[in-house]
Amino acid sequence: PIQNANQWKKVLLMGRSNAGKTSMRSIIFANYVARETTRLGYTQDVEHSHVRFLGNLVLNLWDCGGQEAYMESYFESQRDHIFRNVAVLIYVFDVESQQMEQDLEYLALCVGALQENAEKPKIFCLVHKMDLIAEELRPQVLQKQEERVRGVVGGLETLCFATSIWDETLYRAWSS
Repeated sequence: PIQNANQWKKVLLMGRSNAGKTSMRSIIFANYVARETTRLGYTQDVEHSHVRFLGNLVLNLWDCGGQEAYMESYFESQRDHIFRNVAVLIYVFDVESQQMEQDLEYLALCVGALQENAEKPKIFCLVHKMDLIAEELRPQVLQKQEERVRGVVGGLETLCFATSIWDETLYRAWSS
C-alpha cells in the first residue's frame, strides 16, 4: 500500500478517435507488443486504471475515448469530473490527421478546462504514428506541430514528443 497520497497522480490520456491512445497504454502498462495492438477496439467513454510507474509512483490513468460524442460530453456534462485535480494531460495527435484544426480545438478545450479545475498541470503532446513519416521529415513535422500547440496552450508548461509504437520513442516520451 502507498503511504503517501502525493504519490498518486491523476493522468488524462486524451486525443481524437484512432490517434493511438489505447495502443500506447497497452504497450506501456500491459506489456503488449506493437503487433498485438491491432486487436484492440476503441475506448468507450473513459477507462480508469491504477498503474504503478517508475517505482513508487501510482498513476490514476483515465483513458478517454476520442469519438466526437464522448469528447463533447467531457467538455460539457462531465467537465468538472474529468478535469478536476489533473496532474498531467497527455494529448495524442495522429500525425496523419486530416482534421488537425479540430484536434487543436479539442486541445484548447482541454487547456481551458484544466485552468478551471487543476493546479499547475503538466501537458505532454505526443505527435504519434511518426513511423508513417519519412525519417528526414520528422524533425520539421514535430516542429510545426509544436508551434501549433504553443499557440493553443499559451504559458502552460508543455512538452511535445514524436512517438511511434514501433520504436523506443514511446517509452522515452512516457518516462519524461
